[in-house]
Amino acid sequence: MASSAERGGLLKDERQRRILDELTASGRVVATELQGLLDVSPHTIRRDLDELAEAGRLVRVHGGALARSSTATTYEGRRAQGAEAKRQLARAAVTLLSPGQVAILDGGSTALAVADAIPPDHTGTFVTHSPPVAEALGRHPGLEVIVIGGRLEPRAMVAVGAQTVAAYRQITADICFLGVWSIHAEHGVSQQYPEEAEVRRTLLERANRVVGLAHSDKLGAVAPFRVGPADALTHLATERDAPERLVAPFRELGVHIVQ
Repeated sequence: MASSAERGGLLKDERQRRILDELTASGRVVATELQGLLDVSPHTIRRDLDELAEAGRLVRVHGGALARSSTATTYEGRRAQGAEAKRQLARAAVTLLSPGQVAILDGGSTALAVADAIPPDHTGTFVTHSPPVAEALGRHPGLEVIVIGGRLEPRAMVAVGAQTVAAYRQITADICFLGVWSIHAEHGVSQQYPEEAEVRRTLLERANRVVGLAHSDKLGAVAPFRVGPADALTHLATERDAPERLVAPFRELGVHIVQ
């Protein structure tokens, strides 16, 4: 028998809006809790979650759903997304640099912001597999820049593949600045593209300190290909006004937050 909400209370669009609001607030929803909150049957909740997943609004998992990353899928789209937040977190991230270090700088638009934020008098060695990041680093006269090769992934403008992974396995750096597509306290760091995820899995192992670069839209979200656990990061750099509810789960894992 249909509940009151199903007979004439909340319409489907309103129910699904409420589900997405709950997801935004907490980063995950549990089907049994939604059933009580919205006063509908288990079948209705499953149907709503399945429809939202098919529409790309969330990621369906056993017993509920997780927030889907809102990161743009093209390189140019990501460059335009959250530009000010990236500049803020880049300025925070570079405070972790010390002169003379060997640093790995990942690819992506946020890594490009980090390259631009490096103080002009900084000295040291940077390793990257991103041609745009290498070009930006090359504008700093005190830096030695090592470029890792491989097959170019045009959606991210980075090198990927066996050659890239093998080259990084020969490097031990002082610090690694890791681009983050999505990060969730329980489900870890994840990535949209499988070969880029493989490179980032290698980067997690190549430095004493690993700094995740993630503005708040990426916090509490998931993507298809797992890179590693969230606490594989030693630091997480994000913008100064990132909501504490999004930052707190990583702080609880022992990850140092840099804002």
